Amino acid sequence: MIKRKILMVCEAFGGGVFAYVSQLCNDMCDEFDVYLAYALRPQTPKNYQKALDKRVHLIEVKNFSNGVLDIVADMRVIKELRQLQQKVRPDVIHLHSSIAGGIGRCAYKSCKEYKLVYTPHGYAHILMGKNGNKKCKVYELLEKLLGKRNCITLTCCESEDEVAKTLTRRTAYVETGVNLVDLHTTIDPINPEPSEIFTVYGMGRLCTQKQPDLFNRIAELVPEARFVWIGTGELQHLLTAPNIKVTGWKPRHEAIAMGKGAQIYILCSLGEAIAMSLIENMYIGKLCLVSNTMGNKSVIKNGINGYICETAEDYAKRIREAMKKFPQELADRGQKDVFEHYNTERMKKDYIQFYNNAINGKYNK
Repeated sequence: MIKRKILMVCEAFGGGVFAYVSQLCNDMCDEFDVYLAYALRPQTPKNYQKALDKRVHLIEVKNFSNGVLDIVADMRVIKELRQLQQKVRPDVIHLHSSIAGGIGRCAYKSCKEYKLVYTPHGYAHILMGKNGNKKCKVYELLEKLLGKRNCITLTCCESEDEVAKTLTRRTAYVETGVNLVDLHTTIDPINPEPSEIFTVYGMGRLCTQKQPDLFNRIAELVPEARFVWIGTGELQHLLTAPNIKVTGWKPRHEAIAMGKGAQIYILCSLGEAIAMSLIENMYIGKLCLVSNTMGNKSVIKNGINGYICETAEDYAKRIREAMKKFPQELADRGQKDVFEHYNTERMKKDYIQFYNNAINGKYNK
């Protein structure tokens, strides 16, 4: 039996997108003939080939301009992508993240020969904030213009799908999952880093999306607790509260040990697709407090498997309550949700169904 072909196009081949796309490629190999067109970035793991199934056909795209506006380079990459389509003849072309999604939707148009799919992995104009930022408005306008193309926007959760529906007509979503076997192997054997003080932590690059000013205000409101930020970034200077410790970037096993030693994980971001860090913290049994925004509110159900917070005062209230009586039942429910739903086995089945439906014309209207 001849397998249908999937061509993945990924410019932002690093970080969370790398983990997502490499897992997706591997999971689809049994059902489809998978091709991955990618660009090497500073964030791309040096041994990236080892993370991919040997059946995945790797094609490096030379002309992606690393997120910098370069019309000449963009024209070259459009030509290169069109040549790839002619060579591979895929049944589905799946574009990952904003740059590949923008250029790819200019290069391709869904037709009888193949179906075009775009996954934003978090809309840029939301992740950067909307505080009068002209760049955000430009990104949103471009999404609306490109949203008129004959393309299916496939998001990572229901709340991101709600945003997609304001930008384009054809949408669907497949919720993100984590690899339980991998987490069992890499996370379960790690012992927690002990702490005698009630500890709250966050993690990631300290940029606008993560709202470090809000994290700092929460720490100021609960001086009796210890706050830790694993990571660093251009806005580290906003973390000034005396009870905050910024660790800088840590190897994965050290970061996990620190997380296991904490009681609460905070994700107070402007928006997410679905944050892998959130799912992983649910897996290790942390009480998760999140912002009421795209991505987060799809995963956390307030008062059931964690808490959704609106203000610094909301976060502080929940932390103080947990310091008096820890809501173990919420952390346990979050962990159970990962085992039952937010895992790659369920995600794999949903993706196979989605691709087959796309090929068979379900999303044509």
